Amino acid sequence: MNVLPRRARGVLAVALCSLVLSACGGSDGTDGTRGGYISGDGSYVVVDAPDRKDAPELEGEDLEGEPLSLEQFAGKVVVVNVWGSWCPPCRAEEPILSAVARELADDDVQFVGIATRDVAGARAFERAREVPYPSFADDAGTYAVQFADSLPTMATPTTWIIDADGKVAVRYLGPFTSESTLRGLIEDVQGSRS
Repeated sequence: MNVLPRRARGVLAVALCSLVLSACGGSDGTDGTRGGYISGDGSYVVVDAPDRKDAPELEGEDLEGEPLSLEQFAGKVVVVNVWGSWCPPCRAEEPILSAVARELADDDVQFVGIATRDVAGARAFERAREVPYPSFADDAGTYAVQFADSLPTMATPTTWIIDADGKVAVRYLGPFTSESTLRGLIEDVQGSRS
């Protein structure tokens, strides 16, 4: 039994293909970017202090080949951002992240990036933009998945805020579009203890 007429099936197929293609975002690479990301919608999860889980013990190298670990920022609120120089929403949110990082540098807040895929492109991007915080070099995509036990990533960019006790307090999916939203989430975490 044919439930949908042939024309309706065709319209439905076109609509589904359009939806799937729009979810993939990105570009054809002609502008120096590589697509293949799914950008979040700005939704976030805030975990009550008693329910927070330990942040992963990330350790490796920064984009300059120097040692980098989250442990070196123990006792601070740490903002961890997964990004890529190939990702348009990531490039768009960088001025917001950098501005708040500079503003809160003396308030026991440390920003750390996780640069995925194109490490050479990420290094060039950070140098050109004078990003004021380090990023893990993550060509293999192994750092972000370590948050799976607390609040897994589902988009690029994704940002986590880790409280001063080393617990994951916030996950934000997608690019920040205002400094006040980012600052407000950080201040909420600073005011709570796990």
